[in-house]
Amino acid sequence: MTSKKSAGILYVVATPIGNIEDISLRALRILKIADAVICEEFKQGSRLLKKLKVDNKLICLNEHNEAESVQNILIDLMQGKSYALISDCGTPVFADPGQLLISTLTEMNIKVVPIPGPSSLMAALSVCSILMDQFMFVGFLPPKSDKRLNTLNRIKGQNLPLVVMDTPYRMTRLLEDVIQVFGKNKYVCLACDLTLPKELILHGQVGDIIKRVSGQKKEFILIIDNRKTQRRN
Repeated sequence: MTSKKSAGILYVVATPIGNIEDISLRALRILKIADAVICEEFKQGSRLLKKLKVDNKLICLNEHNEAESVQNILIDLMQGKSYALISDCGTPVFADPGQLLISTLTEMNIKVVPIPGPSSLMAALSVCSILMDQFMFVGFLPPKSDKRLNTLNRIKGQNLPLVVMDTPYRMTRLLEDVIQVFGKNKYVCLACDLTLPKELILHGQVGDIIKRVSGQKKEFILIIDNRKTQRRN
């Protein structure tokens, strides 16, 4: 009598946020042996695998096709296939598509295995001059100015460092909003283009930092020192 085939595994694989040399040996092995690689967009996914010299099939999973793709992936995994989930860069699911897939597989008792590695958040925290034993991750702010300001005003009362993200072309606007809500003397850490040749990490008052980056477009993470304890200059 033939036994029922066991379900496959979803590997959540962290990939470089900029410098291709940051890929781990384990991540490379999983990307090669998986039955397919799940990515956000074919163009970015194909470019990444080419740089890593990985020849594998790509499956697209993003906000436009998530519901349908999750069901198709679920069926394949239940039939014994194993997939590797990646994002455009860094650690998947965190502020990226994939949460519905993880939740669905968890409910179906299908194994999900993290393959840890590069993360823009952890990279920024590791070089931040602000005490980060506790912090509040705010993530991506609303794109509309009024809602963004409302969010900043709402979290201003938190006695914790605030970690904020946004798209590169809104970096200057976000710094302007931080000045409007927190004041130009608020101490921040701005980490831009991490691991890339033009990496820039700035610490200081937001009013001074905006003078150095105004009008520029960079991948960034902003950490606001919102602790009530005053910094020693």
